[in-house]
Amino acid sequence: MGAGRAAGGRLLTDHPHTATIDLTDPEQWEGALIDALLSHPATHRLHTLELHLTDYHHSAEHAAISLAGRQHPRLERMYFGYGFEYLFEDSEESTGNRINPLDFHRKGLVQADMWDSLPALRTLELEGAFLFHIVNHDGLTRLRARGSVISDGSVFDLGWTSGLVSLEVEIGSDVFGVSCALEQLDELKAPQYPNLRNLDLSKAEFDATSFEVFSALADSPVLPQLETLSIRDLTIGQEDCEGEPLAVLAELAPRFAHLALHVDDVIDIEGADDEEVDRVLSRFGPRRVHATGNQDDD
Repeated sequence: MGAGRAAGGRLLTDHPHTATIDLTDPEQWEGALIDALLSHPATHRLHTLELHLTDYHHSAEHAAISLAGRQHPRLERMYFGYGFEYLFEDSEESTGNRINPLDFHRKGLVQADMWDSLPALRTLELEGAFLFHIVNHDGLTRLRARGSVISDGSVFDLGWTSGLVSLEVEIGSDVFGVSCALEQLDELKAPQYPNLRNLDLSKAEFDATSFEVFSALADSPVLPQLETLSIRDLTIGQEDCEGEPLAVLAELAPRFAHLALHVDDVIDIEGADDEEVDRVLSRFGPRRVHATGNQDDD
C-alpha cells in the first residue's frame, strides 16, 4: 500500500489531470494509470487504443477526461468499455468489491465530452452498460456496440453518427433473463443513419419471434439503403403468421431484393421443403442468401 501511494504521489505531480483522483482509494489507481498513459507525448502518434476497464465506475470518466484533454489526431480505432457475461450483472472491482451497473442508469458512467479530441476516429467498439449519454462523432464509419451502451438504455438511438456505414449490435438476455425489446428497432431511423449500408444483428436477441424481427426489419425505414443485413435466424411457423409461412416469406422477399442477407443460424419455414424455400430465397436479388447453420444458397 505504501509503495502504491508513493507511486500515486508521483502521478499527481507529473500528470495534473490526476488531481481529481483520490489515490488513497485503490479502485481509482486504474484511472490514474490511464491518465499517465494518455498524457504521455507518444500517445499523439497512436492509431489504435483499447481501454478494457476493471474499476470502470471511476476509470471510465477519468479515461474520457484524459482523452478530452488533448487532441489525438491519428487515432483511428478505439475500444472503450468493460467485459461481461450477462448484461447488468455485477462486476468485480480490483479490490474484490462489486459494481452494480444499474446504479448508472440514466446517470451515465462518462460525463466528459471526448469526441472532438478524436477527429480521425473511424472505428469504435463500445462494450458495457450506460457508458455515455450520447456518441457524437460524424466521422465514424464503423461502430460495434455490445450491451446497452447509452445511459437511458437505448440500443440503436446512439446519438449523432451520420457518417456511419456499418453498425453491429450485440445484445443477449440480461442477468434477469430479459431480451432486447423489439421496439428498440424503431430507433433505426433514416435521418439519423443516412449513410448506413451494413447492419449486423446476428448476435442480437430480441423478445420476439424470428418472424416478428424479420417483419419489423421489412418495415424499417433504413432497409432500402442497406447493402448487407445479418440476422440470427429465419424461422416461420404456422403459429407465427396468418396464412401459409412460405407465402408470407414470399410476400416479404421483394423488400430485401436489393441487399445481401446473411442468416447466422438456420432457415426453417414450416410446411415447405428445401427446394420451395430456395425458390423464394432466390427473390432476394442477385446476391447470395447465407445461412451458416444449414444452408448457403446461390
